[in-house]
Amino acid sequence: MKHLRFIAVAGISVFLFSCKAKNVSPSDSAKDEDGYVSLYNGKDMGNWNIMCRDKTPGLAEKVFSAGDNGEMHVYKNFPDGDRRVTGKNGTHCMFFTKEKYSRYSFKFEYKWGDKVFNNYDKFQYDAGMYFHVFDVNIWPKGLEYQVRYDDTRNENHTGCVWNSGASFDWYGDNSEANPKLRTYLSKEDGGVAQEHRGGEHKAHKDAEYHALDGQWNQCEVIVMGKAYAIYKLNGKVVNVLTNLSHSEGEIGLQAETAEIFYRNIKIKVFDETRPMKDFLR
Repeated sequence: MKHLRFIAVAGISVFLFSCKAKNVSPSDSAKDEDGYVSLYNGKDMGNWNIMCRDKTPGLAEKVFSAGDNGEMHVYKNFPDGDRRVTGKNGTHCMFFTKEKYSRYSFKFEYKWGDKVFNNYDKFQYDAGMYFHVFDVNIWPKGLEYQVRYDDTRNENHTGCVWNSGASFDWYGDNSEANPKLRTYLSKEDGGVAQEHRGGEHKAHKDAEYHALDGQWNQCEVIVMGKAYAIYKLNGKVVNVLTNLSHSEGEIGLQAETAEIFYRNIKIKVFDETRPMKDFLR
């Protein structure tokens, strides 16, 4: 997710990123029956560009480990953290695709483990998926599908939007006076166009999720260039953005404040923009 912005030391550059032609379509031989291509091989991070706030060699490879059943196990090889402010947060880490994408459906599943790390005291059980990234960094510029559960309030944030430097149109429920507390509500259901701003745009109030029960959550982001982005959580639409400021970018996932498992990370690329109604089911 977010936030005190990290300032890199001038002249230090450890990672090289390869950004190939936009909307790269994986080979047909790699696609499953639904047209998706797996982006994680269950063994290592060879398909990704990885980085951590602490640039110690080998740290990112240690953070993103293979699990026992082909899933990615983040923070597997680390002892449990503590819930005090350390001011270090060295294992804030990201893994990014090696290509930029524009029109696609991106799916992944996640569940939480028990360990907590870094600035858990501020952002409990926090991670996320970024897309249309236009500044590849520990705190990327782009749009985020939040993955978060606040156990201190029993409050879900998965499926919320976090806006880092982009713009888009968004409709919300005006029943809350504070714009930051308004939840997504479609125009058809009475939602009202909201002012453009950064930060969090909350998911639909009826979003269904698994918190700390050991069950997997199914997440999907459907993106059509600048036209729109649809967020789904466990099969239901929980957020929609339209008129996006950027048309393409890398996709990235986070390791931030808690042990997390990822699996079934896959993408289906579209050659042309599909109408939104095809996915609002």
